[in-house]
Amino acid sequence: MAPTEVIHAYRNLYRNLLKAVQYTVPARFVARDQIRRAFREPGATYDERGIKRTIWFFKAAAKEKGMEHKILKNLVRVQQMRFRKKDYSAYDPLKHAE
Repeated sequence: MAPTEVIHAYRNLYRNLLKAVQYTVPARFVARDQIRRAFREPGATYDERGIKRTIWFFKAAAKEKGMEHKILKNLVRVQQMRFRKKDYSAYDPLKHAE
């Protein structure tokens, strides 16, 4: 595995991911951070088949608003809720309702 292969895989994943989330502002940054974490993880291994399948999934999600697009949308939304800023998530409107 050459460093150029890893760089090309990262760029290819990121490019197809942006198309799949349709360049929307919150989703593109959440997904970018997720890919960065995966590639910077110390024990990460290069899986060419997994990367090809993921790119295929992103292309299918970008092609039409089918099942793949809905799955990706929900995954990004869950990830966004997990890692949003603490100050924002500290406010619970149900606690302050009268």
